[in-house]
Amino acid sequence: MKHAAGTFAFIVRFVILGLAVAFVLGLFWPDMGERLRHRVGLGKTATEVTAPITHSGLGPVSYADAVAVAAPSVVNIYANKIVSEPALKMYNNPVLQQLFGGAPTTYKHSEQTLGSGVIVSAQGQGYVLTNNHVIAHATDIQVLLYDGRIAKATLVGADEETDLAVLKIDASNLPVIPLADQQQLRAGDVVLAIGNPLGLNQTVTMGIVSAVGRQLNSASAEDFIQTDAAINLGNSGGALINTEGELIGINTLLIGKASGAEGIGFAIPVATAKKVLDQIIASGHVVRGWIGADYAFVPVAANSGLPAAARGAQVTDVYAGGPAAQAGIQLHDILLRIGTDDILDPADLRRREAVLKPGSQVQVSGLRNGSAFHVEVTVAQRAPVSANAGDVGPETTDSTDSND
Repeated sequence: MKHAAGTFAFIVRFVILGLAVAFVLGLFWPDMGERLRHRVGLGKTATEVTAPITHSGLGPVSYADAVAVAAPSVVNIYANKIVSEPALKMYNNPVLQQLFGGAPTTYKHSEQTLGSGVIVSAQGQGYVLTNNHVIAHATDIQVLLYDGRIAKATLVGADEETDLAVLKIDASNLPVIPLADQQQLRAGDVVLAIGNPLGLNQTVTMGIVSAVGRQLNSASAEDFIQTDAAINLGNSGGALINTEGELIGINTLLIGKASGAEGIGFAIPVATAKKVLDQIIASGHVVRGWIGADYAFVPVAANSGLPAAARGAQVTDVYAGGPAAQAGIQLHDILLRIGTDDILDPADLRRREAVLKPGSQVQVSGLRNGSAFHVEVTVAQRAPVSANAGDVGPETTDSTDSND
């Protein structure tokens, strides 16, 4: 028994001595333990020590490079207007108005509208794209450049239907924004909106493309990009860019909180904006083709076995004396092809119709009571269509602030 106790005491003293030695070694040679583990093959491999932490599938942590590419081309626009408003009636009764005066009159006052624009050409041209509603009826337009310079702008032309306007400024060394390939845009793509919201000067907001090909007015060839990137008063005419800093759209609309909406904004696709820009520079206005009919989606019965979104467009109205009526197109005809292009839906037909040259002839093919037909239509020039669409409008808001 005494021998066992002695042996146990010896072991305890040996362990305590070993711990004391290890403590001293660790105090003066802190990496000694790691070296010993490596010698016996227990140390970490080089890969385990130096391999960086990766986040597969995540996007970049910053879009500053994209903003740096596009931001110098985005400008602030200050449009001064003379606005006429009815004066306050002192008396509603005509007799009292005759006795004491106070007949309704109007008075004029100056008002400044704030907006944004994008420089789209330089080399002595200095063209700036913005929204028509930003500069409409303006008597004086000033443009604040990214580098702090101020330039007076002149109106080259405007297109109410797309809510686009082209300005020209006389300034040197203008940065031009790169244009994106519109065909690559998809719902879910990250986008950035750059503009002058509420007069705060240049501001960047981020979101995604919520949808493409949005049409808010069935009578117009609209083709909006829908986004949840924050668009506020003053963002009108600003840039919607991709993560490469390329222009994909001109911000134009939002649905305000008064409509119970949040995160629903719209931009004009760069392809549409470029076509309008080229026509306005060439002739001062935009010319669109018209074949004289209204359309709707092709109705498909739920039990027909056909897809719900069948291609083509159904004629819902034919204007008397118009090109379609003269060509023999009838109500309820299903139009499937215009020229060499298949018709996908009514919006697609509107867009293809709009680019046709007035006076030209185009073959329209379709179905009438299940039988195929082909007619030659002489394209006319379409009259301007109002851009208003119910409670949706240029930066619709529940505020009475005049900033645009």
